[in-house]
Formats: sequence, structure tokens, C-alpha cells
Amino acid sequence: MDMSKRLIMTRRGWLQLASGMAASTAVAESEGLPLITRPRATSGDTAIEPDWEERLSITVGPDKADIVGVTDKSLQAAVEYIARRGGGTVKVLPGVYRLRGPVRLYDHVRLQGSGPETVLIKEPSAESALAEDSDWYDQEITLADASGFQVGDAVCIRAVNSDTKAPVVIKRTLIARSGNRFKLDRALRENTWKIGNATVATLFPIVTAEEAADFAVEDICLDGNKENNANLDGNYAGCVWIQDCSRVVIRKVIACNYNGDGISWQICHDVRVEECQSMDNTGLGMHPGSGSQRTVIRNNVIERNNIGIFFCWGVQYGLAEKNTLRDNLDCGISIGHRDHENIIRENEILNSGKTGILFRPERGEGFTAARNRVENNRIVDSGAEDGVAIDIQGVTAGNIIAGNTLLETRASARRIGIRLGPEAGDNTLADNRVEGFAVPLADNRSS
Repeated sequence: MDMSKRLIMTRRGWLQLASGMAASTAVAESEGLPLITRPRATSGDTAIEPDWEERLSITVGPDKADIVGVTDKSLQAAVEYIARRGGGTVKVLPGVYRLRGPVRLYDHVRLQGSGPETVLIKEPSAESALAEDSDWYDQEITLADASGFQVGDAVCIRAVNSDTKAPVVIKRTLIARSGNRFKLDRALRENTWKIGNATVATLFPIVTAEEAADFAVEDICLDGNKENNANLDGNYAGCVWIQDCSRVVIRKVIACNYNGDGISWQICHDVRVEECQSMDNTGLGMHPGSGSQRTVIRNNVIERNNIGIFFCWGVQYGLAEKNTLRDNLDCGISIGHRDHENIIRENEILNSGKTGILFRPERGEGFTAARNRVENNRIVDSGAEDGVAIDIQGVTAGNIIAGNTLLETRASARRIGIRLGPEAGDNTLADNRVEGFAVPLADNRSS
């Protein structure tokens, strides 16, 4: 086996090599360039990296660690140390770490726990109305009740725009105070006025990154402590929340008990989520967010969330396979707004509250999901007495639904195997096994 192929096969070892070597080899082959058989570390070359036997690492833990501590400050100090030196691993030793702010990751940083015994838990949230108006250029806020707030806290400021009535959501950190008056790490850049019912709360994602690439989160338990925290939806937070990132691995992460999403990635590309558990979150178990390309969601257990996997807007060329989705309150998988060219295959979707797989109606022609393949899934016991295993709503067309097993083991009641809505277009239904339903196929389209 030549060196280039051997290096590609060590992909799971470290992220930068995976993306760089694979992509560069593909480019070399397509352009007729020589294959790289002996990569070297060269200034400015971020695509190619040798497969180093040992990389920089630092430990964090309750004791006997390079950095001793069990707070977000301890964890962030370790991340900053690794990031400033170009990348490596932050090894988080067993223990319970209580967070008043997120752990923010950067390029080439791997956050690696020690399995389920490494628990990052969000502290209870505090909330207050604003006592004074702050304008978009201000870098401070004044709280009506500052009890429960500390310098160093991550906060979410929410209001309603007084002109457009649109929601305003701002995430900042408190860096100084005098009584109820706090300085922020950055200016607001939005008006937060009392007439807009402005509030501030200590809400944040547990692990986060923005505009970063080639990083990983592995072998760690993230506990959102939902009983003691207000809700913040998956466009802004979750156990893991990342935005505008590329080439990310999230592996063997337990994302649980968040009052919002489990794992959410927004406008992120080449994200791999593997062997994770996302459970008991009030929002979405996994949320491939708007515009995300080439997501891989594989071998995960996603249970007791509101929706298991939610394909947001324009999620394309992704793969969701061999996942177990169980006891999610609404549906197992939801797909819709311009979510094209995805493959959903070999998943077990069990005991969904309403629907196993939902194709959303969206806004009509040009907005629904198309050219997706739903293959060889097993969907069992979906919804109440009027539940549906696969529900194709709106003008959805151009998808292939083939080789799936749809089972209803309870009384058939009014349950439906596959439902085609009145406006549904042409979708290919082939070789699906449908058993135990009152109506195996409900075609509500006019003839």
C-alpha cells in the first residue's frame, strides 16, 4: 500500500489530515497532479499535514492535571493554550465540571473527555428584565434584579424590535459590574429597550464554536440541567452549538437534558456526528441547520427529544444512516425547505409521537424537499390512533422511498403507513413492506 493511501486510512486519528489528504488526493487525481507520498509541514500549507505520532496535549481535571479546576474557566484556559500553539488535544479527566459560560473551540482543537464519567453541566439560569434602555452602540446593560448574575457569566439578551416586531437575540459575556450595571465583552449592535420587553438570562451552549474548522468533540457527557434552566432554541444554543464551521467531528458525545437542542450545527459543512447519544432534550435531538452541506449522522441513539433529526433549510448532500431514533415526541425525522440530495437509510425509528418521517409542506412549489432517498429504514409504531409512518405533505416531489419496513404492532385504529397529501407531486414508492395499519397507503391526491 502506498503512503498516500495509508495516510488517508488513518482518517479517524486526526481531523486535519482527514480533510486535507482526502481532498488533496482527489484534486491531484482529477487534475493529473502527482500524489503526495511524503507530506511535510510547510509554512502556510493548511491542507496537508503529516500523520504525527504525538501531538500537543494538556489535561484538565479535579486534581493531578496540568490545569486543576472544574469550571468553564479551567476548561477554556486549556483550550486557549492549545489553540495559541496551533492545535492539539484538551484531555478532560473524569469529574463534574460546572459551567457559567460555554467552552469555545477553535481551529485544530480536540476536546476529549474520558467517557461518561466526564460531565460538563450547565449551572441553573438566572433571568432579569432590563432596568434601563441600552442602544445598539452601548456596551453595557442595567438589570432590574442582578441576583444570580456574576462577572464572567455568559448571557443571552432577548427583546422585540420595536419597529419590525422581529425577535432580537444577543449573546454576550459580563466582564465588569457596579451594582446592577454590567459591562459586556462586545457592544450590543441591537437596541435593547424596555418597550421591547428586553430581558437577560444566563443561557448559553455548553460547547460552542463559530467560524472555526478542523476541530473535534469526543468522549464526553454534556448535561443541560433543563429542570433549572430556561429555554433557548437551537438556532442559538444546545449541548453542542456551532455556526459557520467546517470539517468537524462530534463523536461519542452524550448530549442530554438541555432545554433546547441536543446537538445543533448552523451553516456548517462536512460535519460528522457519530456514535453519540442525544436524549431528553426539549428541542431537537440533532439539528443540521440551514445551508449545511455534506453532513454525516451515523450510528447515533436519539431518544426522548421533541424531534429526533430535523433537517433545517437547504441541508444538502447529507447522510443519516444506522441511527436509532426512539420515543421522540413529535417525529423521528423531519425534512423540508430545499433539503435536497440527502440519503436517509437503515435507521430504526421507533415509537414516534406523531410521525416516523415527515416531509414538511413548506411554502409551496420550489421550497419542498426533493431528490432525497429514504431507503431500508425500519419504522415501528408511529403516533397515536391517527399516526402516520411516512407523511408526505405539501407539493413535495421527486423523492425515492424504497425498501422500507413500516410496522404497526398495536391495534390498527386509524393509523396510516404512507400518506400522500392532496398536493403531493410524484415520488417513487417501491418495495416497501407495510404491515398492521388501517390504511397502508393513503393517496389523498385528486385523480
